[in-house]
Amino acid sequence: MLFHSSLRKELSRSFGATLVVLVTIVMTMMLIRTLGLASKGSVNPSEVFLVMAYTVLGYMPTILSLSLFIAIVGTLSRMYRDSEMVIWFSSGRGLADFVEPLFRFAWPVLVLIAVMALLGWPWANSQTIGMRAQYEGRSDIERVTPGEFRESSGRMRVFFIDKDTPDGATATNVFIWAIERGLQITTSARSGRIENVGNNRFLMLSNGQRLERPLLPTAGLKISEFETYGTRAGGTSDFSADNTPARAKPTLQLLREPGDASRGELAWRIGMLLAAINFVLLALTVSSVNPRVGRSGNLLFALFAFVVYYNMLNLGQSWISSGRFGMGSFMLLLHGGVLLIGVAWLFLRNNNWGRRRRTEHVMAGGLPPSPPSKIDPTS
Repeated sequence: MLFHSSLRKELSRSFGATLVVLVTIVMTMMLIRTLGLASKGSVNPSEVFLVMAYTVLGYMPTILSLSLFIAIVGTLSRMYRDSEMVIWFSSGRGLADFVEPLFRFAWPVLVLIAVMALLGWPWANSQTIGMRAQYEGRSDIERVTPGEFRESSGRMRVFFIDKDTPDGATATNVFIWAIERGLQITTSARSGRIENVGNNRFLMLSNGQRLERPLLPTAGLKISEFETYGTRAGGTSDFSADNTPARAKPTLQLLREPGDASRGELAWRIGMLLAAINFVLLALTVSSVNPRVGRSGNLLFALFAFVVYYNMLNLGQSWISSGRFGMGSFMLLLHGGVLLIGVAWLFLRNNNWGRRRRTEHVMAGGLPPSPPSKIDPTS
């Protein structure tokens, strides 16, 4: 059918162009953010692009929803502006007749949003958190760069080495400043090497001295020299299965864990799909534009509605996680309320309620009197 095919073809072009633009913008923002984390030592510099890719993948449900919303609003607004909607309305098509072709076009996108929200979002977050935890949990010596002072993972020690070997296991001119047991300990040695003792890694120092100073000035200094001295150089990671954040847990695991945090995360994931469905109806209702005014104001209103709805979705997740709202009641109130508003708005526009009321008002006031007819005197 010409009506369905022409509408879906234009929606496909608009959706593809919008998706490319939004993905490019998000990738640029995430690249800047990831580079900032890498400069602070929170992300491995060699994994910047991988972390950025996982982050963008996690935001794909939001990007797809916004792309679908903008594509529908932009396409229908252009049709209103170019008077194409007048042609379809004159041929017997109502605004409600656009619901079927819109959902025929949108259902693959809705399925992809559901998959990304329920499966892709937790997987991408788990990969990102695992990479950051692995990098932050590396040994203290692996953090050290020759010629630079570096803090340990717990920020209780400072390391400095002059040179190291290509394998990174041996260093020269080692300096360590640490706070242990209420003491400021300064250790220096001519060389050091890494040795594995059981499951721990130790830095074995050779030919150096150790200076101990109490934090409180209650005793004097203690200086000792050594030929061989060992200190622990391993880092530990706080990331485990017990303290995994809810956003990184699989959806099936959240269903098995009856907690407020799990219900809040489930409400957000399921809500992304429900919000995308409501966005299709909202886009159909808010796309009506006056050809003489332009579509900028209408598009701004549509984006404002998207921002408000999305922020309410995130706010609801926080409320459910804190126990202030139940999952079912909040989802029914938010998504059900938006659905009722969209259906009612669509019904009023489809029946042209405002124009009908004005027509009835004019007819109730009576028709204006017709001018008196002139009599031809020659007749």
